[in-house]
Amino acid sequence: MKTDKDLEKDINEVDTKTLFKYLKESKDLKIREILIERHLYIAEILSKKYANRGIDYDDIYQVASIGLIYAIDRYDIDKGFEFSSFATPTIIGEIKKHFRDKGWTIRVPRRIQELSKKVNNAKVTLSQELQRSPTVEDIAEYLNSTEEEILEAMEGSKVYTPQSLDLTYDSNGDDKDVNLADLIGEEDIYFSKIENNDFLLRAMKKLNDMERKILIDRYFNNKTQVSIAEELNISQMTVSRVEKRIIGKFRKEMEKTLN
Repeated sequence: MKTDKDLEKDINEVDTKTLFKYLKESKDLKIREILIERHLYIAEILSKKYANRGIDYDDIYQVASIGLIYAIDRYDIDKGFEFSSFATPTIIGEIKKHFRDKGWTIRVPRRIQELSKKVNNAKVTLSQELQRSPTVEDIAEYLNSTEEEILEAMEGSKVYTPQSLDLTYDSNGDDKDVNLADLIGEEDIYFSKIENNDFLLRAMKKLNDMERKILIDRYFNNKTQVSIAEELNISQMTVSRVEKRIIGKFRKEMEKTLN
């Protein structure tokens, strides 16, 4: 008979997609924790990209971790997207929102500032434990504070310092600095790129070796039908027919995605 330790070891050895299926079916908190631990590296990588821009790395990492938890809770394995592609814009969105909201405008008492930080930490911990967003009552009980104190800290944290959109941050090794305006205020084109990349990868799995080679040579390597036909020792007409077949497969995959 397997012990709890044996069962935990078995779960840790299961692949990520299967774990997400288990989580969807069972809502098991242990599986959720394992998925969080497995993907903390995404939060770490994205946090480092936004380091040295006026906010402590630890604060950015904490915000990124919250974004990761949100992504895990919202991810639907049945939609066919890779989790890393789904989680990245969610985490980046939380980091950008933090940059937008950083700093204190009015001199708030230190106890409120410190309690505000504890409240943010409590939200992360309780979100994992409760598998939902914690209430004010949950946070107050966890921090051994009154609900009034928690509300005061949450209200105090809404008072932020306005920053010029021309403010620049060190690009952390890149050639040019980053403007605050680049971090906020517009729709992120990365979302559409992620969807397009996921669609392309999914559709290419439906192609055979010849179709995949012709697709890559024609649309990524900019080769002509004639040069591809000579390389594969087939007629140009055959290359043309294969191209039409590829487009047909992509069209069917697109219809499935839209439906």
